Amino acid sequence: VGALPVWDGRLLLCRRSIEPRYGYWTLPAGFMENDETAGDAALRETLEEAGARIELASPFSMVSVPAVNQVHLFYRARLLDLEFKPGVESLEVVLFEEAAVPWREIAFRTVGITLRHWFADRARGVFGFHSEDVK
Repeated sequence: VGALPVWDGRLLLCRRSIEPRYGYWTLPAGFMENDETAGDAALRETLEEAGARIELASPFSMVSVPAVNQVHLFYRARLLDLEFKPGVESLEVVLFEEAAVPWREIAFRTVGITLRHWFADRARGVFGFHSEDVK
């Protein structure tokens, strides 16, 4: 579970300090804890990985990855302030304009799929919900 934190049209991405995909960029996300809602997990993971406080909006994408028995769920979110910093699982945290997103260095297909949907929806001026399977 994770979030698409936005500030002034820019998305917050984290550069991973752990494997898999050390040094690659991702959205703040991670596994849910027991007795935790999906929304609570997105808030917690964003705080842990990016030191960022967010306000969640609607769920945005759900990508099933049956090869690893996972479902990745991302929420749209608004950064509450610019007081973010790398957590223990991040080397750095950066706000990116679309043109500056390091597409070749995105850690996971599910994140790339989600980012492409977000930028396409933003260009249309309407955000929907996207469900996809990665095989």
